[in-house]
Amino acid sequence: MPTRIRESRGQEMVLTAAVAVVIVLLSLLPMLRLVKEIVAPGGVLSTVAVEAGLASPATWIATWHTLVVGIGGTLLAVLSGTLVAVLVSLTDIRGRSALVLCYVMPLMIAPQVTALAWLQLFGPASPFLKLFGAAPPLGTKNPLYSTSGIILLLGVQYGPLVFLLVRAGLRKMPRELVEAARAGGAGWFTVLITIVLPLMTPSIMAAAALAFVSCVGNFGIPAFLGIPANYLVLPTLIYQKLAGGGPAVLGETAFLSVLIGIIAMAGILAQEVVSRRRDYRISSTSLPAEPYELRRWRPVAEAGLWLLIVLVLVLPLFGLVLTSLVPGYGIALTAKTATLDNYRFVLFEHDAANRAFFNSFWLSIAAAFFAVVVAVPVGYLIAWGKQRWVRLLNLSVELPYALPGVVLAIASLLLFLRPIPLTGVQLYNTVWIILYAYLARFLVLALRPTISGYHQIDRALEEAAQVAGAGLFTRMRTIVFPLVAPAAIAGGLLIFMTALSELTVSALLWSSGSETIGVVMFSFEQGGDSNYAAAMSVITVAVTFVLMLVTNLLAPHLPSGVLPWRD
Repeated sequence: MPTRIRESRGQEMVLTAAVAVVIVLLSLLPMLRLVKEIVAPGGVLSTVAVEAGLASPATWIATWHTLVVGIGGTLLAVLSGTLVAVLVSLTDIRGRSALVLCYVMPLMIAPQVTALAWLQLFGPASPFLKLFGAAPPLGTKNPLYSTSGIILLLGVQYGPLVFLLVRAGLRKMPRELVEAARAGGAGWFTVLITIVLPLMTPSIMAAAALAFVSCVGNFGIPAFLGIPANYLVLPTLIYQKLAGGGPAVLGETAFLSVLIGIIAMAGILAQEVVSRRRDYRISSTSLPAEPYELRRWRPVAEAGLWLLIVLVLVLPLFGLVLTSLVPGYGIALTAKTATLDNYRFVLFEHDAANRAFFNSFWLSIAAAFFAVVVAVPVGYLIAWGKQRWVRLLNLSVELPYALPGVVLAIASLLLFLRPIPLTGVQLYNTVWIILYAYLARFLVLALRPTISGYHQIDRALEEAAQVAGAGLFTRMRTIVFPLVAPAAIAGGLLIFMTALSELTVSALLWSSGSETIGVVMFSFEQGGDSNYAAAMSVITVAVTFVLMLVTNLLAPHLPSGVLPWRD
């Protein structure tokens, strides 16, 4: 065998082994650790812990609440997201790009920021309502502290997620079917009911399953709206137990996290069962159908869509900004009372907030950088590999993101409760356990666009270099990485925006000195300092929006669909 061939195969083996080690450490090890506690006798998740969880009324009340808000939020998200997707994709409305950007933005904003923004819009101390003299008396219960309030905000948060998945399906729908029906005299509503929606059933069901998993695993919205009303779901119940009992209740919280995972998997299995009841395959693909002309109804549809944008994005953020400018609770915003002291306090004076900004920024940057570096070789194996285990590799990377974040957090706690063997390094109660969870959870956000980039690259350049004798590492460095770098970097920016104000994972893993923005924001709101929480929220939203605009500069070099807010 020629030396170059041996070197090339050796490098391929090294790359495969390195990727396998990363995936095992980040994706499989925490899940296997959690499974071990389920099946191993004498583990943390012991019979006593399970019996305690099963016997506790709080478990079943929280489980019922989780199902109620999960199903309710999913239904609202599916209805709103599908309706907007149909109007944006199949009609001739104007300003489509701006509409997509504005509608998708709530998905890029942390759930706790969404919750805080809406709370400040409708509460008795709302500066926005005080501008019109419409604020209820102080002490009046905020109407969002309720089941319907949680369902409403979950629907607002994940409606854009449904929109993206359904819109992707609509773009692949053959125009011949729609045009044939319209040529036969079928009205638009008939076409929608008999052709479009049936063909979109797999996309809608997949979106519903993903929205359901997101709803049942969401911590920020139920924490901000449910805890003050003593309306606990499983993630908030886990948080309260860990906050009050620490490692002593780890067995019971592990049981609760498994329960969340079972509920989430049940939703995914239900989607699979429904999707398999009929054959939705199409025999051909073509360009998207010509936009349906709304004619005199177009201004009405456009006004309705922009009104929706105002309600779900503009007004809540406006109320958040107003709250961040008042000096205290219940004070009306005027030219005399407006102040920037809240921003100065959280940026320069509050020690925990200072640490939170520092920790969140470097954790987000580290997670994004790591994901970009790892996504290139992992994407290479998944996109261009022909081995049978490639699909298993892809599923392994998806696992930590597909399951609710609470499950990963508990698995990480179990994994690092004791020092790492042979090294004696302790990650428990340090910022490093949060970084580990971020690396595991968000890697897929960089991997997906990277794989899309590989699929749109002509492999001839890489193959020519291989024929010329270039080794795998040389080809990766000089040819592959420059070609897929824009897609990978775009994925890294998505990770940075997602991790910057993340709360679900860090709320269970943080300790003194390792606070994150989401944790401090939650602490401010729980302590009644809504103006400080609002100031932190406005800063994170501003950073997110600026990054979204900066990422648009990469758009000409990116595969279609990498940036969710690009039309």
